[in-house]
Amino acid sequence: MKKDTNSMSRFFKNSFWAPFFGILLFLCTTSCGIYSFTGASISPEVKTIAIKYFPNHASLVQPSLSQLFTQALRDRFAAQTNLTQVDNAGDLTIEGEITGYGTQPVAIQSNEIAALNRLTITVKVKFTNTKEPVQDFETTFSRYFDYDSHQNLPAVEEDLIKQINEMLVDDIFNKSVVNW
Repeated sequence: MKKDTNSMSRFFKNSFWAPFFGILLFLCTTSCGIYSFTGASISPEVKTIAIKYFPNHASLVQPSLSQLFTQALRDRFAAQTNLTQVDNAGDLTIEGEITGYGTQPVAIQSNEIAALNRLTITVKVKFTNTKEPVQDFETTFSRYFDYDSHQNLPAVEEDLIKQINEMLVDDIFNKSVVNW
């Protein structure tokens, strides 16, 4: 007879409590239908989301920023919710614009030369929840990332935009469906 070396496996095979853990897991994942493992708390009545294109109205326009930001936001909701994405008239709607994109020197050294530069992106967002209007908001989100001043912005810009977009998308996702 082969000996089972996995203690957790033995516990569940021989445990009186195993069915209770299964029931508990089932209840945690299905009760009320509003919680998910991503932390999103979306009402069961909410089925669709419309994430509109975010035009770039910043004084300095980076050509691909609008598309990259909008797609990152859509991808997050597709990956972490069960909402169906629609073009218009979703139960939830996220719309807005990119209002700021720019660099500035930070960490000035004694010789008045910046050790770091900072790329900042600012986005104005309007969130509408047709099922629970009390959750509607209109907010400006701004995030930045510092980079070595010896680096040329075009050389690091794509990676910086990706990182900043990820932080902005986190903020928007959390405010709209995680309710932090």
